[in-house]
Amino acid sequence: MSPLADVSDVAELLSKCPAHTPTQLRDAPELAVALGVARISLKDERQRMGLGSFKALGAAHAIAREAAVVGAGDLLQALQGRVYVTASAGNHGLSVAAGARLFGARAVIYLSDAVPEAFAERLREKGADVVRAGADYEASMRTAADAAQARGWTLLSDSSWPDYTELPLRVMEGYLQLAAEAVAQIDTPPSHVLLQAGVGGLAAAVAAHMRHVWGEGPQIIVVEPDAAPALMEGIRAGQVVDTTGPASCMGRLDCKAASMIALNGLARDADAFVTISETDAQRAADLMAAHGLPTTPSGAAGIAALPAGLDLPADAHVLAIVSEGPEDG
Repeated sequence: MSPLADVSDVAELLSKCPAHTPTQLRDAPELAVALGVARISLKDERQRMGLGSFKALGAAHAIAREAAVVGAGDLLQALQGRVYVTASAGNHGLSVAAGARLFGARAVIYLSDAVPEAFAERLREKGADVVRAGADYEASMRTAADAAQARGWTLLSDSSWPDYTELPLRVMEGYLQLAAEAVAQIDTPPSHVLLQAGVGGLAAAVAAHMRHVWGEGPQIIVVEPDAAPALMEGIRAGQVVDTTGPASCMGRLDCKAASMIALNGLARDADAFVTISETDAQRAADLMAAHGLPTTPSGAAGIAALPAGLDLPADAHVLAIVSEGPEDG
């Protein structure tokens, strides 16, 4: 199974959502000069639907699709009695919580000990039940999956694996909205697209849509933490593999195994995979803040590939994503 590329279903659902407005595509000329390229266009997801990241488009979209299928007269109660459970490094959980509450369901979010308490508080504010489980994302994901099976809850992960594909496919489908907006907002196709990746859902969805619209024109480069090179190693192995490494400051990208669907899509659509260090990511976040675009190391990870040594021509037009706002914002 590969990522979807057609955004029409997503656009139809979002047209009914009063919280939805397109996010900005910003040109950053001073940042381009600092990084030695001709132009940088940034898709700014820091205010997406009031949730602070692109993840607002994912799980909430998958839940909205399920509510629409129920066909209840009152959509706000369409999923009453349902419980959605997931593991999260923060932002995916916010999308699950927001979507569940909107349609009358309950959300239970498992967080590893590495997730900041600030994210846990934001989840509780959205009405989610928060459970701490395990030292890392993988451990919290296993616990969430076990809870879903034992209690009859609906597991809503942003990753995918054999026999678990339908809901994560719909999560990824939601991310197509971001790509479609960027395509509509940009005046000329970029020469290079830099996509940060954890399990790979965002990168694969954006790459699929941009190939659908622009063909082989832009060079698509996937950027991962060197502590969690799950996609790069999966491409080398030709299948999903488990990677190991220390915890990363790029918390939302610190995923040691790729999504199966995302890996399939990026094997087809990406041109290159690169890794960045903790120092690279933090320096990029500091640089973004200095140019009036505060974000986290995860949010700046795509751009971080440039000062980290990615060699692009001086006339390159780079498209990248500021995927989330600062943790204190």
